[in-house]
Amino acid sequence: MSVTTRTYHRGDAETLFEIFVEAIHDGASAHYTDAQRHAWAPSQGMPDSWPNTMAELETWVAEAKGEIAGFMCATPQGYIDLAYVRPRWMGRSVAQTLYDVILKRARSTDLTRMTTHASLMARPFFARQGWQVDEMEIVDRNGEQLKRFAMSLTLGAPHGTTL
Repeated sequence: MSVTTRTYHRGDAETLFEIFVEAIHDGASAHYTDAQRHAWAPSQGMPDSWPNTMAELETWVAEAKGEIAGFMCATPQGYIDLAYVRPRWMGRSVAQTLYDVILKRARSTDLTRMTTHASLMARPFFARQGWQVDEMEIVDRNGEQLKRFAMSLTLGAPHGTTL
């Protein structure tokens, strides 16, 4: 199966929000309670700020078989902020393809470290990529306590640096 990536377009906002909600409510159901998932992704519809948030981050979109299958967002400083895949595309290289694009971009800009806050579901994916857990955290989302992990990846010395 072929997964392609491209940069975010404003017209993607609604679809990416749908993926965000679907990934949390359906994909993360084994890791979080119903109340936790609803607190994390309330079903009130897309917030007005969502399109701007996607545009302000470096957002990559994955497409497979003619549909948007997932997305991943990072800051120029190497913080992976959002990483979501439609449940029907989980385990089919979508997250890996998106991650590879973001990692290549980070290396090309001479970043030496990347960070993220990974959910219970995302932690194993990042661990397989060589990320380490720096700290387990409990965060409050709309009155519900959710466990997540501050994680990091050391990329090594920037280009042109001699050790």
